[in-house]
Amino acid sequence: MSKHFLRQFFEVESSTYTYLLADLTTKEALIIDPVVNTVERDAKIIQQLGLQLRYALNTHIHADHITGSGKLKTLFPGCQSIISNVSGAKADIYIKDEDLIKIGESGKTPIILECRSTPGHTNGCTCFIWHDYGAIFTGDTLLIRGCGRTDFQQGNADQLYTSIHTKIFTLPEYYKVYPAHDYTGQTCSTILEEKTYNPRLTKLREEFIDIMTNLKLCYPKQIDKAVPANLLCGLQNDIE
Repeated sequence: MSKHFLRQFFEVESSTYTYLLADLTTKEALIIDPVVNTVERDAKIIQQLGLQLRYALNTHIHADHITGSGKLKTLFPGCQSIISNVSGAKADIYIKDEDLIKIGESGKTPIILECRSTPGHTNGCTCFIWHDYGAIFTGDTLLIRGCGRTDFQQGNADQLYTSIHTKIFTLPEYYKVYPAHDYTGQTCSTILEEKTYNPRLTKLREEFIDIMTNLKLCYPKQIDKAVPANLLCGLQNDIE
């Protein structure tokens, strides 16, 4: 029987994926990119399974939804929020490149996530790599057949290209890719698939930069509300 638990949740309005990971021996858990709109759903699962939520991780400052970190901290007082030290956001714990996040250390099968800094979509973008499971949680840095936009929030297409090719595509090709969003119903990919079929990232650097410069996307509908709230990493008293 597996000693680990991985559950993928979906938030409809912003097409956001939230990930709940747990060590079933110690019952310790962490959650990646929670959304305030669906905290009650996530909390119910955590409580039903008798898990102890230690950490709420944010891959970056999202512009399309408010993080559920703050609300989860009120429901699970032992929970600490985590975000990159260069994000500019408030949190309980700040991480940097190559840091490790661990849960279940008192058991024989702890979950260990490697933090890998991948700027380009935002300065503070961080991917979390679960080597024992062969998976990477990529936030908005790498999406399934796409990538995060680079036209606001310190976005830099050249930097994003470097991050993906040197920090993500260097992983074993069988590693699963779990993004923060998908808009076409796909839930998971692999490093090999994205290296082979991603229509943006199979291009040379100059063409990639040109593609990203000319996307002409509308700004996220919730950006004016989400970014200020997420700069507090969901720690504000009133997140409405």
